[in-house]
Amino acid sequence: MASKAERGERRTDALSKERIVETAIEILDADGEGALTFRALTERLSTGAGAIYWHVANKNELLAATTNDVIARAMTSVVHTKDPKKAIRAIGLAVFDAFDAHPWAGSQLSREPWQPAVLRIFEAIGGQLEALGVPQRSQFDSATALVTYILGLAGQYAAGARLIAPGTDRSAFLADVATEWEQFDEATYPFVRRMAGQLRDHDDRAQFLAGLDLLLTGIASPPKTNTTT
Repeated sequence: MASKAERGERRTDALSKERIVETAIEILDADGEGALTFRALTERLSTGAGAIYWHVANKNELLAATTNDVIARAMTSVVHTKDPKKAIRAIGLAVFDAFDAHPWAGSQLSREPWQPAVLRIFEAIGGQLEALGVPQRSQFDSATALVTYILGLAGQYAAGARLIAPGTDRSAFLADVATEWEQFDEATYPFVRRMAGQLRDHDDRAQFLAGLDLLLTGIASPPKTNTTT
């Protein structure tokens, strides 16, 4: 008969980190970060806490692993193209769609700037800048600006969508907010009042791409040095 230690070793080997991460993602997608506990994982996986701790030390490590898995899959889904602008747009949209499907990932990425998931995005974006004609001395700043925009706005949209009550019609929600904007004092908020109609009709994904294109245009066309005296 196998000893307790032998049985425990077999169970730990059978429970892979990949399976733990997959189950954690299911919990996060269904009920959010607050529902992800090691107790919930042990119940889902029909195992003991020790088997899980064998692979991940704590919840922060588990969240980093789940986010890295989500972003790795997003990067794998990007269709390769020789056009660097199209490639960067595709990478940005892949991250946007990943956050839309997994809103909790945006919050996790904002906590630790250089975790593996962020480095994946940074590498994917940075790898296109030389082909875009960006001088090496400007590539770090350019990549940082693009990644910050992508993570920030995509995460903001995902977080905003999470705050809207389930079943709420997006168009109706935006119409209500736009109506509030239209009622603001014109002397204090002239621009906000003018933009109310665009808020009502805008598409998050299209607006995200428009901002990305603005950044890419500036990066690809740096200001000329004024040589006049």
